[in-house]
Amino acid sequence: MSSVESTSAPYPAPAPTGSTDVDTVARVAGRIQANVEKVIEGKSDVVAAAIVVLLAEGHLLLEDVPGVGKTMLSKALARSIDSTVRRIQFTPDLLPSDITGVSVFNQSTREFEFRPGGVFANVVIGDEINRASPKTQSALLECMAERQVTVDNVTYQLETPFMVIATQNPVEMEGTYPLPEAQRDRFLARVSIGYPVPAAEIAMLANHGAVSPLDDLEPVTDSAEIRKLCAIVAQVHIADAVQRYAVALTSATRSSPELVLGASPRATLHLVRAAKARAALHHRDYVIPDDLRALVQPVLAHRLLPSAEAAVGGRSVAAILDGIAAQVPVPDPSA
Repeated sequence: MSSVESTSAPYPAPAPTGSTDVDTVARVAGRIQANVEKVIEGKSDVVAAAIVVLLAEGHLLLEDVPGVGKTMLSKALARSIDSTVRRIQFTPDLLPSDITGVSVFNQSTREFEFRPGGVFANVVIGDEINRASPKTQSALLECMAERQVTVDNVTYQLETPFMVIATQNPVEMEGTYPLPEAQRDRFLARVSIGYPVPAAEIAMLANHGAVSPLDDLEPVTDSAEIRKLCAIVAQVHIADAVQRYAVALTSATRSSPELVLGASPRATLHLVRAAKARAALHHRDYVIPDDLRALVQPVLAHRLLPSAEAAVGGRSVAAILDGIAAQVPVPDPSA
């Protein structure tokens, strides 16, 4: 995500939050980022994106080739928060009940007892999510959208904060199942880590050679403080004109002839939530259009499907989305 800020004047209207509150968000986020970067070197933009998703109360999809640190980033972010963490290794034989939980008959009490699955935690790391079958993947749909699990007609609420950090390999790799559109739409953002620069890779050889740097990673905040920060972020002001700009961006994807599936209303909501979190990280209690533009690719791209003509013509979703965003007029801050 770009950190370039607009030089235009702030969008008018009083913000409900105070500068002290957003400064607190930025300060704690800075501690989390510094802690994660003890493990993940040279990827400040990726780490910042993960923190934006956390504070926007969303879920993160890390997509890249094997061995670039997707699971390491997930674990480092989880360990930076003093909260419950569960890791689920997605495999072809994983069952939906392994994720949600199952009711087991207790012989002594003669009653069924619920045994929670791996999803009952503040941070759930779903490793290689697209190696499980679509049936198992769908076990995450309810908990990601509604933060609850229903087993045998009984609904169990999940604790907040609740964040799913899923990793996946590109779908063209062997033994993978493409995530269905409904599943992808529940992830607030998708980011790729990419290969490290040579200097960072050399430092990795020195730091990761004997022991894992995760072993010495200590929490820098807890779940209670994260809940407070999320509440502050939710109150960050977004002017009517900027809201209309967000809707215009997502609406434009639905009418593009190069796309057969555009961004959903959920995508618009996720875009605004992420923009509020980004604004707070930049010590602002209001959203500007630059926040939305910086988040268009990570928040929207994974939800879109190109038309057959665009695919044959070699047009990537990222290029199509950049073209669409460039055509949407930016609102005037003085209006």
